[in-house]
Amino acid sequence: MKASQVLAFLLGVFALMGLAWLTFPSEGVAAGPATLRFPTYRAMLEDASEHKVNVDSVLLAVESRFQMESDTLDYYRRFFSENPDRIYMPRGDIHYFDNLFRRFENASDRPVRVIHYGDSQIEMDRISSDLRDALQERFGGIGTGMFPALGNVPSASIYKKADGAFAHYTMYGDSTTQRAGHNRYGIMAQVVSLGGSGSLYLRATSSKSAYERCKSFRTVSVLYGKDNAFKVKAVSDTLRPEPQIQKGPGGTTLVTWDFGRSVAKARLSFSGNAEIYGVSTDGNSGVAVDNIPLRGCSGTIFTRISKPLMTDCMELMDAGLIILQFGGNYMPVASSSKIISSYCENIARQIQYFHEVAPDAAILFIGPSDMGVSRGGKMVTRPRLGEMVDSLKATALSNDAAFWDLYHMMGGENSMAQWVKHNPPYAGADYTHFTPAGARKVGDALSKSLLTCYDYYTLRDR
Repeated sequence: MKASQVLAFLLGVFALMGLAWLTFPSEGVAAGPATLRFPTYRAMLEDASEHKVNVDSVLLAVESRFQMESDTLDYYRRFFSENPDRIYMPRGDIHYFDNLFRRFENASDRPVRVIHYGDSQIEMDRISSDLRDALQERFGGIGTGMFPALGNVPSASIYKKADGAFAHYTMYGDSTTQRAGHNRYGIMAQVVSLGGSGSLYLRATSSKSAYERCKSFRTVSVLYGKDNAFKVKAVSDTLRPEPQIQKGPGGTTLVTWDFGRSVAKARLSFSGNAEIYGVSTDGNSGVAVDNIPLRGCSGTIFTRISKPLMTDCMELMDAGLIILQFGGNYMPVASSSKIISSYCENIARQIQYFHEVAPDAAILFIGPSDMGVSRGGKMVTRPRLGEMVDSLKATALSNDAAFWDLYHMMGGENSMAQWVKHNPPYAGADYTHFTPAGARKVGDALSKSLLTCYDYYTLRDR
């Protein structure tokens, strides 16, 4: 075949593709159960002209909003009334977090806890770790907070290895998940049952990328109930401190060992029978932040947990702030305003439940991030996501909970596609989950929002 014939063939193919580009229907052509689509000339022009979120500009704006004129009362008044990255307060009450901040400031003999519940977006201690470090830098504290004695979700901040007669039950997950025959799941929405003897080895992270305050702890605690002939001991090298025991009104027990100095590892030895609701590695003062990821959960399970047990847990663990970060897992079925309204009614019941079991704790609801879905060959925001965010915001505020708008912090509609394209990527190819780098940006923005509230608290006349 001559070169001229090859050239003519290629030119003909390009001409046909150009004709299709100019004339192919934008809605595609039905071909049985499938629809054939071709990027049209009009769509290409729309792509070229449409507004796209500049992620770096959005994040730079987040940074600058927390730096400009931050020592003036006028700055804070404008922050709470105009800034899209602000934490929205119920009833516009700027005093909403005052009690929490007083507790942070006075946590000299035991840490005040921030309990961060969320879906898979916070797995591996993402977002929580950034908030933890920022709060511990400001108010003191070390350690990684609370985690289950047994479980298959790893953490970037603590390594654990359990051996012995343990069984792990959770109230969420797929068909392979073991369920307990009761509702005593406790503060982590999961319970580890001990029927005999066992051991748990703990080691703080040594990763260079981890925060320094996660690389050691001073205390270890075990929260448990329904015990029979139960014993537990803690050691760290040659340190064998005496346990400090607290009991809740409902019979739940918290046992804590203070090693007297910072350590990087410990071993717990168990015997007997008990339900273990959580283990924690903390300091002996300041702030502790717990990362509790519930993969696949839409945040509507908490009201099924025993209320007396949860009340005991919250009191013993000194809960100061409860963060609920949910909504994304419900988006695939949120096909109408009625469905969104029903979901938000369920979320309202969860918020009220936490008000009842932890009456002294503040509650902060974090709405879902932007989420991308393919439409006509383009990645766009999932339908009704903006409506979901607005509905969750209204639900939180009307039920005496604060609200942080992650969707608009990212840049709003169609921002997820730009977070994925960013160099380095700030979100994964599923157009749903943040990368570690992206999660750190989110955690940093959340931390700045909360600490701006604290700075205003310290500045105004109290």
